[in-house]
Amino acid sequence: MSATPSALTPPDPFALAALSRTLALEAGEAILRLRGCATKAKADGSPVTEADLAANAILEEGLRSAYPKIPIVTEEREADHASGAPAEIFFLLDPLDGTKDYARGGEDFTVNLALIVRGAPWAGVVYAPAHDRLYRSLPEGGAEEETPSTGLRRALRVRRGPQEPLTAVFSKSHEEARTRAWLAERPGLRVVQIGSSLKFCLVASGEADVYPRLSRIREWDIAAGDAVLRAAGGVAQDLAGAPLLYGAPGFVAPEFLAFAPSYSDSSPQGRHA
Repeated sequence: MSATPSALTPPDPFALAALSRTLALEAGEAILRLRGCATKAKADGSPVTEADLAANAILEEGLRSAYPKIPIVTEEREADHASGAPAEIFFLLDPLDGTKDYARGGEDFTVNLALIVRGAPWAGVVYAPAHDRLYRSLPEGGAEEETPSTGLRRALRVRRGPQEPLTAVFSKSHEEARTRAWLAERPGLRVVQIGSSLKFCLVASGEADVYPRLSRIREWDIAAGDAVLRAAGGVAQDLAGAPLLYGAPGFVAPEFLAFAPSYSDSSPQGRHA
């Protein structure tokens, strides 16, 4: 974590894309293998399992071996959170997003790996092992979804034209009163509840139009999904309309909307909270 911003340059994007995919798949395999493991509480009361730690070790060891000078920030190392971004370039990890769903036997959990460059999500991969879906930004531009069990791949593209009804994705594991109120004010929206960073991915894949988040969330929960969404042609912005940035003290993200062009100011529901 001692590297200085001036000493760092982004890694080769093709090499990073290949390694990120491999590490995400390995972490996902470990998570599935450890299903049913015990759950403990962290100091902040959030849950952690052996699977979280095993996935974290796979991601950190792989990235450190390949990129020893690039700092790594992970949900599972709380001591590094308070000061914010350790450099202009750093990895931001959530080895198992959706631990609550995972612990109760659900399927909406993901492995998340993002590279942050000067506050922006430069590259990202999101792997949902129980759904057999891997989403990633591509070094040549654009984004893709892969079905790892078959090797089938398809380009990810957000919805661009008007679509009725518009679909919003909403958290399945967190009670968000303000987000529920926002949705209630837009009765024309079809609402789908799903866990983890899959909400970003459903917007990126054209299966949803908007993901509102009006409650506290941490940057590692959203950075990889944001990278995929942007690469697929979508937008993630705070309520003032500014693109999301990463590396704030405590890695606390602002309230935001993530959306496709199909969800615009001209829609009956409106875009702003």
